[in-house]
Amino acid sequence: MSVMEQKFTIITVDAGNLDQEGFFCYMSKRKAPGYTQKRDWLKARLVEGLKIKMVHELGGRTVGFIEYIPGEFAWRTVNAPGYLVIHCLWVVGKGKGKGYGTHLLKICLDDARAQGKHGVVMVASDGVWLAKKDLFLKNGFEEVEQAPPSFRLLVSRFDDAPLPAFPTDWEARQARFGEGLTVVRTPQCPYIEDAVNSALEYAAEKNIAARVVSFDTAEDLQANSPSPYGVFGLVLNGKLLAYHYLLPKDFDKLVFPLL
Repeated sequence: MSVMEQKFTIITVDAGNLDQEGFFCYMSKRKAPGYTQKRDWLKARLVEGLKIKMVHELGGRTVGFIEYIPGEFAWRTVNAPGYLVIHCLWVVGKGKGKGYGTHLLKICLDDARAQGKHGVVMVASDGVWLAKKDLFLKNGFEEVEQAPPSFRLLVSRFDDAPLPAFPTDWEARQARFGEGLTVVRTPQCPYIEDAVNSALEYAAEKNIAARVVSFDTAEDLQANSPSPYGVFGLVLNGKLLAYHYLLPKDFDKLVFPLL
C-alpha cells in the first residue's frame, strides 16, 4: 500500500506544541536529562529556522520524522550556505515500507524550493546513527563527497550554486584533542547523554584519562568537530574512535589497538 493510500497526518512541531508533541525520540522519557537538553536546544533552534515534521498514523503512533535547518545554522560539519541541511530522517517499526521516508523528504525539498534555497543536503553514513544513502539517491540526490570512515555527502541541487563541501582537515582536527579520551558532545540528540556517560564509565574502568568537550553553537561545531556527524564523537589519542554510541564490547574492540 502506497503512502497516498495510508491514513496519516503530518505534525509540524513548533514552539506552541513542542511540550505536547515532543520531537519523536525519547518520548517515554520526558524527565530524562537527554530529553530536557534536546528540548531546550530545540527551542533555540526553532528561531533559526529549524523544522521538525512527524508522521502520525491515525489511530496509531508516530512512526517517523524529519528534522532540518538552514545550512548556516546546521549542526553537521558541512559548509552549505543557502541550502537546507537534514539532521535526521527516521522511520521505525511498522511505519517502514509505506513510503513515509520519501514523503518526508519531499516535504523538505518542497520547503527548500519555497524558501528559495539552492537545494537540500544530507550527511549519510554506511554505519549507524545516520540514514544510509539509498533513499536519497532514489529521490534524485547525488553523492558529491566522502569522508572517513564512512560518511557520504548527498545533495539535491536546484540551481548552479556552489556545491556543499566537507572540510578536508580531519586528521588535524582530531589531533588537536591530544592524548587520552575526549568525548565531544552537544544536546542535539537525546541519546547523547547516555553515550557520554557510557564512554566516561568505560574510561574510568580502564584508567584512561578522559574529558568532555561541548560544542555550544553551530559555528563552534563546524569549525572544530572531528567528524562530519558533528554532534557527538569519541577521540582517543588524537584519532577518531567513533561518532556514535558504543557498548563496552565495542570499546574493547576499538580502544586496545590505539593504546
